[in-house]
Amino acid sequence: MALDIATIEMLSPIIIVGTAVATAGWIFNNWLRMRHGYPLENSWGKSIYPKTDGEAQARVQLLTQENAELRAEMSAVKDRLAAVESIVTDKGYDVARQIESLREARDLARADVPAETRQ
Repeated sequence: MALDIATIEMLSPIIIVGTAVATAGWIFNNWLRMRHGYPLENSWGKSIYPKTDGEAQARVQLLTQENAELRAEMSAVKDRLAAVESIVTDKGYDVARQIESLREARDLARADVPAETRQ
């Protein structure tokens, strides 16, 4: 089957749209990679962005420092949570709650007894 002029005219819009979509996808992919800090590569796999290894090392150092800070903060939050859990589950807290419930029960019992029978 030979490609005649009519076939080429019929397929040309499809080829143009396909080329435009592929180009737009490639541009979006590279923009997204740059935005999130991934290195861009040329067709041979060599990194072309960031320009120098110093930039990448600086980025890794900043991320490592931020990671350490977040881990320290998380450790502090875990310690505080453990302190709150120990207060809530402590026997003293439970005893105080039981005493308070006994006081409420006594007050309810007094309210049910007529005033003449109380001493």
